[in-house]
This record gives sequence, C-alpha cells and structure tokens, in this order.
Amino acid sequence: MEFDIGIFVQQLVNPSYLYGAFLSVAVAVLALVLATAVGFAVALGRTSQSRIAQGAAGFYTWFFRAIPALLVLLIIWNALPQLFPVLRQEWFSPFIAAFIGLGIVEAAFMAEIIRSALLSIDEGQNLAGRALGMSPAKVMVKVVLPQAIRIALPPTGNEFIGLVKFSSLASVISLQELLTTAQVGVNITFRYAEYYAAAIIYYLIIVSLLTLLQNYVEKKFLWTSRSKPKKPSTLEPIGQGVHA
Repeated sequence: MEFDIGIFVQQLVNPSYLYGAFLSVAVAVLALVLATAVGFAVALGRTSQSRIAQGAAGFYTWFFRAIPALLVLLIIWNALPQLFPVLRQEWFSPFIAAFIGLGIVEAAFMAEIIRSALLSIDEGQNLAGRALGMSPAKVMVKVVLPQAIRIALPPTGNEFIGLVKFSSLASVISLQELLTTAQVGVNITFRYAEYYAAAIIYYLIIVSLLTLLQNYVEKKFLWTSRSKPKKPSTLEPIGQGVHA
C-alpha cells in the first residue's frame, strides 16, 4: 500500500484535526494552570519550617512522580466514579478528567521547579525586606516571586510543551484530541501512514508555535526586569540589592 498524498492533504485540512489540536492545547493549558497552583502550594510546603507541611508536600511529590500519568487518568475516569456517585453525572467529561489528571501529576514536577526557583533567591532578600517593614507575604510577592518567576520560566515552558504531547494519553478515556482523531480515521480506513503523518504535522506546528511563544515571553520578561530603574529605597542599605 503506497502513501496516498491525496488522503494526507485531505486530513491536513480536515476540521476534525483542527478541533483535536485545539482540545490538546486546551487540556495542556488548564493542566498547567492547575499544576502551577498546586505545585506552588507543594513547593511552599517543601520549604516550610513545619515538619508536617514538609512531610505532606514530600509525600505528594514522591507519590505522583512515581505513578504513571496514564494510570492516574484511568483511575480518575474509571475508578473514582464507582466510589463517588457525583462523578457519574454528565458534567464529568473526558476533558475535565484529562486536565485534572494531568494537572495533579504535573504538579509534582512543577513543585520541584518552583522550589528550586525559590531556593535560588538569596536569603538576604527576605531579611532585607523584613528589615524594611514588609510582611512575609509582601516580601514573597514584591521581592521573591518576581525573581523566582524569571528563573522558573524556561523549565515551565518545557513542561507545557510536554503536556501538549502527554495530552495524547487522554485518548484512553475517549477524549477526542488530536491523536484520537487520527486513530478514528485509521480504524475506518486502515491508512496508518497518511493519518498519523497528518497528526505529526499538527504536533510539529503546535510545538513550534509554543517554542516561539516561550522564547518571546522569556526575552520580554528578562528585558522588562533588567530595564526597571532602581529606586532609592531599595534593599541596598542592608547590603543586599534585589538581583535584576
């Protein structure tokens, strides 16, 4: 069976592929938002002085780094509705199960990224902020986070690109994302090469655009951080300036 360029082109302009690509990106975006929120809380727990918080955060990181994302998706979609009847309602769709499952798994990895970024900020920054009368929360928001975000951006961008690809795992719970779209066509026509090649093109386009966006955001954020003029009331009197 030779490669049929006509079928390949037909699939490239097939609206089903475009919709599948949209679902893949949407799942990745929501999963990253959830992972960042949960990961930030876990990272704070890992860096906390409380042994209970450290233990709980450490357990979360260990547990979800050890379990395959595919298994988590199957548990959320198949097992949890058996235990919790509320999940048997129509509102609980494969899309919701997909971004929640991927999000809670990705949170374990985001927690390590955020924790590393927080620990990279000199402790003198916190002490200087407190000496200027800032509350711990204000020191975190005004001093630590702007610097930590700049450090965490590159690995976070890489994780997002990975999530787009991992969204293909949601095909096992019947989400009609990009890979599922290709697989449906293959099951009907048995034209593996043409349908999978079309999916590859879409993934290449998505990842290329996301890479360009990542590079733009990183350069923009770095330029903005460096272009901010220092104020006379910076942390210099304490002996530690806020790093650009």
